[in-house]
Amino acid sequence: MARTREFDTEAAVSRAMELFWTRGYEATSVRDLTQHLGIGQGSLYAAFGDKDGLYRAALEHYRATLAAAALRSLEQEADARAAIRTLLTERIRIAVEHGGQGCLAVNAVCERLPQDPATRRTVRDMQDASREALTEVLRAAMERGEITARHDPHTVAAFLVTFLNGLLVSSKITPDASALEPLVELALTTLD
Repeated sequence: MARTREFDTEAAVSRAMELFWTRGYEATSVRDLTQHLGIGQGSLYAAFGDKDGLYRAALEHYRATLAAAALRSLEQEADARAAIRTLLTERIRIAVEHGGQGCLAVNAVCERLPQDPATRRTVRDMQDASREALTEVLRAAMERGEITARHDPHTVAAFLVTFLNGLLVSSKITPDASALEPLVELALTTLD
């Protein structure tokens, strides 16, 4: 008879996400995970297969929670420029927390690629979703005459995603929002 899992896997994935985000994949041992999650090694393996399985679950959790919330925030502003500014500055704010933890997805790319195709797919899917959401916001703003139509909205969206990735790496080097936020204003000039 199979044993009933004695821990909340969703809460465990959330806590593992925090640990991986703070320490990175390589610097986080299975022992660190079991201690941080308050579960036994056997429970971790039964629920997630191995450390890599838990890491993939943590990246998926990040995508479903923080990354999805960032994209929803684009829909909350009527003005495209304000929505994009909010998105970028909020991502900076999160990235500089805890001494410059950066972004879990960007950290994953920097640490795990090119050797980890599963991480590549997950992060690429997140970036594709960001680019698509930004493209739609930009396209609608161009149609309303709110921003210039001199650039293709898909190209501007790709630029903004690339720019954000650079900001998130920079946030680890300079974990100071006040030093990074003026760069957002410069990036927004692409909408003029």
